[in-house]
Amino acid sequence: MQDRRIDPAEPDASPNPGVQEGEESRPASGLRWIEEIAILGEATRLLENSFEVPPFDVDWDVGSVRRMLVELAGQLVDNDPYFHPLYAGQMLKPPHPVARLAWALSLFINPNNHALDGGRATSRLEQSSIRSLGRLFGWTDPLGHLTSGGTLANLEALWVARECQPGRRAIVASEEAHYTHRRMAGLLGVPFVPIPVDNRGRMEMAALDAVLERNEVGTVVATVGTTGWGATDPVDEILGRRERHGFRLHADAAYGGYFSLVSERFEAPTRKAFEALGACDSIVIDPHKHGLQPYGSGAVLFQNPEDARVYAHDSPYTYYTAPGGHLGEISLECSRPGAAAAALWCTLGLFPLERGGTFAKQLWEGCRAARDLADDLARDSKWTILNTPELDILVFSARAGSVREAGRLNRGIFEEARRQGLYLALFEAPAHRLLSAQPEIEVDQPAASVLRSCLMKPDHRSWRGEFIRRLEAAWRGSHGEAKSTRIP
Repeated sequence: MQDRRIDPAEPDASPNPGVQEGEESRPASGLRWIEEIAILGEATRLLENSFEVPPFDVDWDVGSVRRMLVELAGQLVDNDPYFHPLYAGQMLKPPHPVARLAWALSLFINPNNHALDGGRATSRLEQSSIRSLGRLFGWTDPLGHLTSGGTLANLEALWVARECQPGRRAIVASEEAHYTHRRMAGLLGVPFVPIPVDNRGRMEMAALDAVLERNEVGTVVATVGTTGWGATDPVDEILGRRERHGFRLHADAAYGGYFSLVSERFEAPTRKAFEALGACDSIVIDPHKHGLQPYGSGAVLFQNPEDARVYAHDSPYTYYTAPGGHLGEISLECSRPGAAAAALWCTLGLFPLERGGTFAKQLWEGCRAARDLADDLARDSKWTILNTPELDILVFSARAGSVREAGRLNRGIFEEARRQGLYLALFEAPAHRLLSAQPEIEVDQPAASVLRSCLMKPDHRSWRGEFIRRLEAAWRGSHGEAKSTRIP
């Protein structure tokens, strides 16, 4: 672990050690976190002076707290620069400054959105935010709330589905659905049936039909933006089977839900899938993925407000300040941070979820970055493109004579790219995907590590040239060429 020591005796040290006296002080990363702290200070002073209560002393050692924060800063540098455009690996999108600041400001109050007396203001903000998310899918007043993330949100949706479908137990999802769906079926005590996918990573309808005919399926999960390929299951086609077979349809749109704002730009199969989302029984969306929020901020929404009956419980020691409206009455979780609601509400205030708005344009820039990068790499004989990006995820591989060799080359490029300051992800892809993209490849093992990029930041498109320059250096370095040269 890199353990950088920062001297607490130098509180006024420049955030950029390379800045000389008289020059503008700005971090080499281009960030302005110090300015954010100044804004937080102004808002905190306003908040602190707004409560009419007698003064009291808080017993804490300022020097010790400062020392621990400085030590923490030294620990935190053992991370990749997730905030930078050269980070294009996992699904890590930096929160907007307004979300960071709103979250931090709220923590001085530390509201709990389980019951109204624990967070009246932030409960209102959460309800407002849920309505905004619902409008993405044409829902005006959905039942729903924020969660710690997509896993818990999906668990909650599947639990409600089980309770609404007594006797119809099985959960089905595609083989490319998030691995936690199988785990959640186990927690709920119901069978899980995986459905094969086509060559683009979408659920195969013929395979689904076969399962529906022979099983008592209670819930079908349609994934909108698979973790590996960024693929979208054919929600519209699944809907066509719901009336006959009587299952509930749940959309796991944790990654892809926000792309409803730009769905008219997609090819017909993907566009139709997004257009059908409003007919689903429940939808999960993660604001901490494309919604510019800190971890953890997920959301679960139900189209039918009557699903609230599943949550019915009695808590006389909690719900005593109002006859109804407590978010804890429609949530599996008890304590939940009001700070998450405050952060999302502020972000939605700056970036309304509007087609053609600033936020929608930024989403589309990520999609364009993935498509443009795919085109650039396709023109170079060293690379093989393994998916046509539906959203903003690109999967590619070094061209090789065999599947085994491809995996070896990709792992070497991945490591060398990190050394070159380019951060990618590895992904185990089945051999048939490499064979489909490169018919002459020898299939000598069932799968191989390939390279995957989540181009989630609007800046990724303008940084495409730098991305390719460093990727080329990584390819050369992994092949033993110019290994000592690192791009600054």
